Amino acid sequence: MRTGIKLFLFSILLTTSITSAQSQKYEAVKNESFITYYLTHPLHEVEGTSNQSVCLIYADPAKKDIKNVLVEVPVSSFNSGNSNRDSHAMEVLNAISIPMVKFISTKIENGGDSLKVFGKLTFHGVTNDIVINAFTTWSDKKLIVNGNFNISLTAFKVERPSLLLIPVNDNLRFALKQVFYL
Repeated sequence: MRTGIKLFLFSILLTTSITSAQSQKYEAVKNESFITYYLTHPLHEVEGTSNQSVCLIYADPAKKDIKNVLVEVPVSSFNSGNSNRDSHAMEVLNAISIPMVKFISTKIENGGDSLKVFGKLTFHGVTNDIVINAFTTWSDKKLIVNGNFNISLTAFKVERPSLLLIPVNDNLRFALKQVFYL
């Protein structure tokens, strides 16, 4: 199944890329990469992390240029450290019927060490445009991308959980680190 997902993502990547002889596909290394969400409630903040994303880029290391990004992560792979909270999140997000979060870039602005990645995020079965702000660290053999973005839970039709009758903040923040060996 994992190979099928990778092939599907790679085929999308190939059909949407502006290719050149120097550009290649790279996959992030899972044990060095992660995506973390931050959910805020007036009484506390919750964070959950996944290192199970499949992140593919199409890049030209010589030019330090990223052309396309594709990411897919299982909703159930996020761990907040509280199994009851994570189980409730899986219910709220319909993780059984909508198990994956997907992102496909539509435009990337490379500006030195900074990136602005525009794309389509499909979360909870809803697709919206988002922008990921990121910073890159290139070396001869490695690329590290650190980024962040925000989404509105209501824009993705997610019912905001409540604690003591007070709903969580509508803004869900994400931070990511993806490591690629070139």
